Amino acid sequence: MTAWKQIVLALVIVLAAATGWVLFVPGSGDVLARWGIDWAQASTGAAADQAQATNGNGARRQDGRPGQPQTPVVTQPVTTGTINDRLAAIGTGRALTSVAVNPYSTGRLTEVAVNSGDKVETGAVIAKLDSDSEEIALERARIAQGDAEASLERIKALRTSNTATAVQQREAELAADNARLAVRDAALALARRTITAPISGVVGIMPVEAGNYVTSQSTMATIDDRSRIIVDFWVPERFTGMIAVGAPLSASSVARPGQAFDGEVSAIDNRLDEQSRTLRVQARLDNEDDMLRAGMSFQVEMHFPGDTFPSVDPLAIQWGGDGAFVWALANGKAKRVPVRIIQRNTDSVLVQAALTPGDEVVTEGIHTVREGADLLIAGREPAASGS
Repeated sequence: MTAWKQIVLALVIVLAAATGWVLFVPGSGDVLARWGIDWAQASTGAAADQAQATNGNGARRQDGRPGQPQTPVVTQPVTTGTINDRLAAIGTGRALTSVAVNPYSTGRLTEVAVNSGDKVETGAVIAKLDSDSEEIALERARIAQGDAEASLERIKALRTSNTATAVQQREAELAADNARLAVRDAALALARRTITAPISGVVGIMPVEAGNYVTSQSTMATIDDRSRIIVDFWVPERFTGMIAVGAPLSASSVARPGQAFDGEVSAIDNRLDEQSRTLRVQARLDNEDDMLRAGMSFQVEMHFPGDTFPSVDPLAIQWGGDGAFVWALANGKAKRVPVRIIQRNTDSVLVQAALTPGDEVVTEGIHTVREGADLLIAGREPAASGS
């Protein structure tokens, strides 16, 4: 076979393959349109319509009606979905007030007045240090005070007869004042040998015993006021404008599954953490039954109005050169509706689009749908064509 015959035969084969691809492959028209071959799309569409409208003997379609054939599809209604309506976070609890008690000075413990787990009130005695030298100092200061006050009285008596001068009286008054201050200082030093509770609460495990030598750096006890529990947790930045002080919430403890504790937001930080882009929030839980402890972990939940968007079946989402879209049913015809995906779920996709609840979108038979094509919904009677 000569070369020109081989070339002609190859061209005929390529043309036949291209014609078959255009006529029988779904979506070929869209590909031709993107390539700018609109005349080929129109001619193939007309040829396909004529082939579907007549049989081998040139008869009408099987349903006997003129016009374009209906495309069989399956549709699903558009619903609604809400996002950003629920916040779940993990937090750590701590006591409303917690204090580590340390002595003011060094010394040996002579008495420990409380035990671990005791409930104490403000000012209750926790322990005592040896105080012999402080008691002696107080007595000495009181004697000095008495002597100074007696000297002042003598000077005042002498002043009445002009025997003592005003300067002497002033010096006696100053000495008496200093003596009184010395008594107060000695009394304070003696009082500080007794260690008292600065707040009301529950005493933790005591790390010391009577007879131990302690310093001002030694922790005598920890006292927790757990009448309320403060929970620290962190929330994503998208919730920053929704949370306010006093907002209600619920928290459940890992230690008590299935039991929720009501509370409220007590404090909000004034800035986001730059590393995690989260906001620190504190919640307050009532603990009247004393079931919660500092250090517990909590699952915190809050509810908000949220944002509502149309929800479609994941099978309805298609992609084109200009982004995602769905085929919607409008008066029995196909309408291409652009969408912007907001959130993907396992059984639905939330989108931003010109769709309303109740609208129907195509989920099966999508690849044969064209803009403005008549759609035959599976399980419904065919509708009469308007053209």
